[in-house]
Amino acid sequence: MKLQIGITEAHLKNSISILSAILANEMTLYIKLRKFHWNVSGQSFMELHKLFEGQYTQLEVSIDETAERISKLGGKTIGTMKEFSELTIIKESPNQYPAQKEMLKELLEDHETVIVQLRKDVDVCADENKDAGTADFLTGLMQDHETMAWALRRYLE
Repeated sequence: MKLQIGITEAHLKNSISILSAILANEMTLYIKLRKFHWNVSGQSFMELHKLFEGQYTQLEVSIDETAERISKLGGKTIGTMKEFSELTIIKESPNQYPAQKEMLKELLEDHETVIVQLRKDVDVCADENKDAGTADFLTGLMQDHETMAWALRRYLE
């Protein structure tokens, strides 16, 4: 059934494309947080183990909400590792197990990369796509990533 929500089909497709890339970023960052959660060791093991768990738990919610937003706009949600890896801007490091400080730096860089992209996506959704709902949704995601980045940054100061 064709959506009649005041957004053109072309703009809906563009918003869905943006949301799919965001979903890929969220999934990739989620997996990286899991990897670091499983492999962190050293003096602050338990504290960082819990920090990483808190962040990936928060991303679980945003992942589901992003997928549902795609569906609300009439799109089909991607869901394979191949699809995620083709769309993500987050860099992975297979077979690498960094020390605590490097884990924190890498995660901070990833959150900041996501934040910068989300800022651009908010503007596109609001101004070009006339999709205030998605722009608002992305603003909330951006704020969540800003909070997670802030927490990581505090460890590195």
